[in-house]
Amino acid sequence: MNPFHAADLEQIKSKGISIEKVENQIAIFEKGIPFVKLEKAAVVGDGILRLTDEDSKVACDYFDEVSAAQKLLKFVPASGAASRMFKALFNFLEAYDPNSEDFATYLDRTDDKALTAFQEGITAFPFYETVKARIGDDFENEGAELKAFVNEVLSESGLNYGFYPKGLLPFHNYGNESATPFKEHLKEAAAYAKSNGTAHLHFTISEQHDAMFQDEMATSGPQIEQATDTSFQIGFSNQKPATDTIAVDPNNEPFRNGDGTLLFRPGGHGALIENLNEQEADIIFIKNIDNVVVDRNLDAVVESKKTLGGLLLMVRDKAFGYAKALEDGTFQEDELVKFLKEELNVRLPEDFDSLSMADKKETCLKALHRPIRICGMVKNEGEPGGGPFWINERGKISLQIVESAQVDMNDASQASLLKNATHFNPVDIVCSVMDHNGKKFDLLNFVNPEQGFITGKTKEGKELKALELPGLWNGAMAYWNTIFVEVPLVTFNPVKTVNDLLKTSHQV
Repeated sequence: MNPFHAADLEQIKSKGISIEKVENQIAIFEKGIPFVKLEKAAVVGDGILRLTDEDSKVACDYFDEVSAAQKLLKFVPASGAASRMFKALFNFLEAYDPNSEDFATYLDRTDDKALTAFQEGITAFPFYETVKARIGDDFENEGAELKAFVNEVLSESGLNYGFYPKGLLPFHNYGNESATPFKEHLKEAAAYAKSNGTAHLHFTISEQHDAMFQDEMATSGPQIEQATDTSFQIGFSNQKPATDTIAVDPNNEPFRNGDGTLLFRPGGHGALIENLNEQEADIIFIKNIDNVVVDRNLDAVVESKKTLGGLLLMVRDKAFGYAKALEDGTFQEDELVKFLKEELNVRLPEDFDSLSMADKKETCLKALHRPIRICGMVKNEGEPGGGPFWINERGKISLQIVESAQVDMNDASQASLLKNATHFNPVDIVCSVMDHNGKKFDLLNFVNPEQGFITGKTKEGKELKALELPGLWNGAMAYWNTIFVEVPLVTFNPVKTVNDLLKTSHQV
């Protein structure tokens, strides 16, 4: 029985989604998403490259030599508000009344370690002086003062940082001025993603923040242009409504809002493969909005980025050469197979040696004819998130970035592989999305739709199931050629909670 009536069909059409796609999503809920089967963790020497100083210099030099002839782009996923970053502070505002409870008693009762860390480091936050000047000093006790401070940070009548996108919050304090992640990304782009004096950047942002980013661009853009002698070309895009996914109830029937309409939810960062697919560039650097460094560490980041970019250009040039040779009828089998296996991490079919010459050529050309990504990996220090693994998908072995939610944690061997991984994915990616004839790949052809996520949610007190699309650097890039490279820990500075700003404030 068709669960949709005329108004549903009109709603679906208005979002730019086909009814077939919605039906496919419901089928995914019904069937479930299979866990990824980990074959083994990628480690240095088996899936992860550790470059010598000489290797890095060669790659950097090559990048400097040839990048001017390339169109470079820095692609920054920057969607969403920073409300989750301030979760502990929102909880404090709701739970604490300084008129009825001593602050020390509150801390003893709640054992709120996040709040304690916030209070102890409060003067180091880049917004401390601004907030302090606004609230003054007239408070009866430290609890009342702290609550006023937090309220000024978060409330709509104050700075309203709970509404801000992460990219526009003050992250670093340079004495007389603070810098947002947006501004820090401009500095980075000027240092390694510039060719012929121009740096191209693209930020994916939430529609509600469009005007705020435009204002920041108008302020920070000219400052960094003058300081770095760089012209910026900056683009913005929003997550497309057509990438939203339908929600279902526990019986896999379409979930309906109180007014009877269907509930659609954002498809997660995997939806941004659509935004990435619209970008025209030879080399694309991808880095999250909240992963930026202070000026004193910028040189180390630039060197690492140029190393990854140079390595990508060298590998890409080899791949292009082999692809053109195959099309011209030249097939140096041993040399090409060695390149595919040792440099592109391609695992050819087990029966490759028994194939006809024509089939061998076709198999190799197909292996070459894919986007290439080089992903920086940092040593694992217990951060939550994905890591580098060899996976087995129906007998086909490949390198992938895998999130914990994709692994069957009830399988002791799989859980052990995940737990004992030596490296972590910081989202430090350099991509080649053009083929050897200069034509851009359609990146949607390289997505594995079976690597999405089903999560449990509630709305209006009712349970529902939500579907996230395959993650941007997970299933959305599942069929790319992948190279993992160890990068310095200094290149990874994520800010997931407000207290993470304390880690970087001491570096300024």
